[in-house]
Amino acid sequence: MKLKNFITSIQRYLNSLKRPSKNTNMQKLHNRGETPDSFIFRDATESDISELGKLHAITWAQTYNVKPNIKLRQYQWSKAFKEENDGSWFCILVADTNNKLVGFAKGIISNNESSSEQHGDLNKIYLLNDYQRLGLGKKLLAHVVERFLSKGVNDMTLFGVPQNPSCAFHEAMGGERLYSEKGTFDGCYRWSDLKKLIVH
Repeated sequence: MKLKNFITSIQRYLNSLKRPSKNTNMQKLHNRGETPDSFIFRDATESDISELGKLHAITWAQTYNVKPNIKLRQYQWSKAFKEENDGSWFCILVADTNNKLVGFAKGIISNNESSSEQHGDLNKIYLLNDYQRLGLGKKLLAHVVERFLSKGVNDMTLFGVPQNPSCAFHEAMGGERLYSEKGTFDGCYRWSDLKKLIVH
């Protein structure tokens, strides 16, 4: 199983080469007249469904090199807001000064099966390629952690794809790899104590 984990690491590295470098994105940021501190972090509302669905489709396509399905993502977010808006989830957006959405994260709160405590799931966290490696992901994660803690949630998991270059970010932010019974890493991370997670 060490071989499979090694191959996964190689695939992750190769996928990372397809993304813009920090210097490239910093130059683009400068050319747009922006700074890493000029972005707004706010809760998503029903009025964001159209643009959020579009952003979700594009960031997913950029991450996994597939064709974006905007209508599907817009339908999914519309359903979430209209049928599942029971307080069990939240979505935090990253927007520029013109209110253009460049990133988002979705957190889900559920009850632990073995106790009365609640559990957090970082269900989604995405940034457009041109806005990565600028510190925005770290700030977005900080907002997610603060929201979970404000709801009495002190642990969090994330289920991703092990070949995703963003796994390096999850690990840099203290995510603990969870391995299968066979010893393979399948993209799952856990933060067991959010109070100790320093992401500011």
